[in-house]
Amino acid sequence: MTLKKISPTVQTVEGQVPPSYEEANAGCPGYYYGEGTFSWDDKYIRRIFIRKVYSILMLQLFLTVAVIALFTFHAPVRMYIQTHPILYSMSNLLFLITYFSLVCCGDLRRKFPWNFILLTIFTLSMASMLGFISSFYNTKSVMLCIGITATVLLCVTIFSFQSKIDITSYQGVLFSLCMVMFFCAIVMGFVVPFGYVPWLHAVYASIGAVVFTMFLAFDLQMLMGNKQYAMSPEEYIFATLSLYLDVVYLFTFLLQLFGDGRE
Repeated sequence: MTLKKISPTVQTVEGQVPPSYEEANAGCPGYYYGEGTFSWDDKYIRRIFIRKVYSILMLQLFLTVAVIALFTFHAPVRMYIQTHPILYSMSNLLFLITYFSLVCCGDLRRKFPWNFILLTIFTLSMASMLGFISSFYNTKSVMLCIGITATVLLCVTIFSFQSKIDITSYQGVLFSLCMVMFFCAIVMGFVVPFGYVPWLHAVYASIGAVVFTMFLAFDLQMLMGNKQYAMSPEEYIFATLSLYLDVVYLFTFLLQLFGDGRE
């Protein structure tokens, strides 16, 4: 990028005015200013953004899988957390605090190192919650669901980067599916106290897996930035948070659908 040095004092000639800020910066690669808004058109910046988000996401997922494996395979740890549910409640509280801090506080979300500190606490709390839930399921079922989730993530990533279908324009479909899930949850809330209904839970888990697979494709195309809606490269923490939650919720619904209880 070529920088132009502008003198602090500008001599104007009658009938002429100095160039505006937009005119002075016209021609700088990767930047476009229009009507007071800033847009990122440089593909190089977008590629760096994608690599940064995926690097953080992979670290989050590896940490989550490690915690799940510890809580599932190590018998003393599994027995301890199952007999101390207060740890799950504490993890849930930390999850809520860090989640709302990252989502609602834009300045905090973009300020280093607080954004990474909050994201690390958020990831550890979510991993602990998933480990607690997974400890009640059969080990093979947990590994199967992790494998299915990883496969879906890979397939959706390839689809999002190669397909010309704009998932970001299907917000109405996603909203409708979320409403279906909401009403299914209400029905289950009334039915469960009278007895467990396997087919109803299977339907709810199936709808949830489909919904969050679509949300995963939606957020990935938002990350790419070449569709109707895009995410600003400044919001790499928010993008990572969204993708991580999509993967986590997909895993939990798959665990409900394919998981077998531990004997």
